[in-house]
Amino acid sequence: MKRIPLIVSAGTVMVTVGAVGLAIAGLAAPGPPETVLPEPGVVMVEGADHLPSETAADWVTYADHVVVVNAVAETAVPPTQIELDRGEGLIGRTVTLEIAEVLWSREGSLMEAPTTWEYTAIGAQFVEGDTSAPLEMALHERPRVEVGHTYVMAIRWEVERCEDGETEPAQWRGLGEGSEIPFDDATLGNGELEGEIQSAEQFAAAAAEETALGLEEQVAGQTADALVSELEAATPVAPEAQVGTLAATSGCG
Repeated sequence: MKRIPLIVSAGTVMVTVGAVGLAIAGLAAPGPPETVLPEPGVVMVEGADHLPSETAADWVTYADHVVVVNAVAETAVPPTQIELDRGEGLIGRTVTLEIAEVLWSREGSLMEAPTTWEYTAIGAQFVEGDTSAPLEMALHERPRVEVGHTYVMAIRWEVERCEDGETEPAQWRGLGEGSEIPFDDATLGNGELEGEIQSAEQFAAAAAEETALGLEEQVAGQTADALVSELEAATPVAPEAQVGTLAATSGCG
């Protein structure tokens, strides 16, 4: 099993294969996780959450909306010329998500939920100069977010940020691993995860092996009503009391 170093910076996860990086929205971590390349060749990426996302309290504290989305189209993000010249690099994806339903909204949210969202999704790695048959990449315990599938997501609006002379535009972002749930056939936990299709029963069986169940495991196999009930019963916590790092909310002006 081949292990590849993973470099992480605030607000993004940078997957480095050789000297190549890929930014994935919605993730951040202070430590140096790693990627694992198992047979038959899917690159599994380990990362930490952008914001706390495991519990209902996390969702109601940090999310502006919880939405049902349909992945309807995707566009490849081509590698840079430097990557092409090097012969190895990453091919990204932008997935068009249509918001089918808003399940929950935080009181006081400044932005209404969008009707569509151009979601930055993990893509694929190419090596030896061959961009025709890249290796798919997947984040551990997260959907790849693939066309034809439905998901429940907790999303958050973040304003333009400036840090170290660089600007990050205002955008919708997810919270992290715990805030994206497969939702094919209107069943939580049913559908695409890590690029493979699984049933809600398989999702729940895998969750049973966990020492601490998160919100997505608690509602696996149920309808969206069960999730909404958990959110309505949850109490927000003070963000400064959380271990996770809040994204900056001040603009560049």
